[in-house]
Amino acid sequence: MTDPILAPSSTIGILGGGQLGRMIAQAAASLGYRTHIYAPENDPPAAQVASKTTTAAYEDRDALARFAADCDVVTYEFENIPVEPVSFLAELLPVRPNPRVLRITQDRLNEKDFLARIGVPTTRYRGVSAFDRMAEVVAEVGRPSVLKSSRMGYDGKGQAKILEDSDLATAWRQMGASVGIVEKFVDFAYEASVIVARGLDGGMSCYVPVQNRHENHILAETIVPAPLPADGAAKAQDLARKIAEAIDLIGILCVELFVTADGDLLVNELAPRPHNSGHWTLDACVTSQFEQLVRAICGLPLGSTERLTDCVMQNLIGDQVHQWRAILADPRAKLHLYGKAEARPGRKMGHVTRLLGN
Repeated sequence: MTDPILAPSSTIGILGGGQLGRMIAQAAASLGYRTHIYAPENDPPAAQVASKTTTAAYEDRDALARFAADCDVVTYEFENIPVEPVSFLAELLPVRPNPRVLRITQDRLNEKDFLARIGVPTTRYRGVSAFDRMAEVVAEVGRPSVLKSSRMGYDGKGQAKILEDSDLATAWRQMGASVGIVEKFVDFAYEASVIVARGLDGGMSCYVPVQNRHENHILAETIVPAPLPADGAAKAQDLARKIAEAIDLIGILCVELFVTADGDLLVNELAPRPHNSGHWTLDACVTSQFEQLVRAICGLPLGSTERLTDCVMQNLIGDQVHQWRAILADPRAKLHLYGKAEARPGRKMGHVTRLLGN
């Protein structure tokens, strides 16, 4: 029998070259693995720390085949990759998480339908594939609601609020896609997330739920832990495990949640890769989310998700990266910069985790 464990010195292929790929590559290197980045752009952040880089379009099958020949397993650092290239790679070598996971999570309507099938609570929603059905769908869902593009939206892109007096034609144009999903607006107390890892043997491990605060639809701050009571935290972790098992995850999955004023939990979105709200684990956990991903996809035992200290993680957006000198003057601040040359508005340039324990 073939040993399912990929030993150190094996090569992990990473689709995508952003900061998540960079931190995956750094974690892999610490365990003795090589990494090969595949990305369409030149000099992405991940390439600066990886063993090898292929610069090519995701649809370039010749380049994909050469990439596959150099790797032992492939993962991805974001979910807006076309499914077809990932499925092509899966015919040549293990891809973890598998293409089915990507197919579900990169489409909001598929994702909500999947959650509904397995009995996970979400807000009320309906899909809409043509503007002439908008009035009917909004009437079914109710106002206020949010119209989102079914695919490719992130950080608030491809979304439009539908209030009592909103013009539906304007909202449709703002959404800017041919297929959308209308979701009933949730009057939540705060947003939270929980990250679960699942290994080749089906074993699972969860990180503590955290609270997330957004500015202009971009994650600004993660507070660790979330102010959930013990039973609420356990319920959030149980939901994450249920989803990971049902989707047949090998890797890690972030489950984004709304926490209502009554303490109910509604799942908002899924991300089958390291997540911004898990960056705190680099400095405040026994095992970071990035090392946990490497362990899971290589067949290694999962590491401990024990939290060593409470903390607050802050994203450095745009010009905030220029605060690096002041951040480094704080002995309990852990600074992580992503190697991006240009600080643009809305661009994640790095993060800082401030440790709050003794």
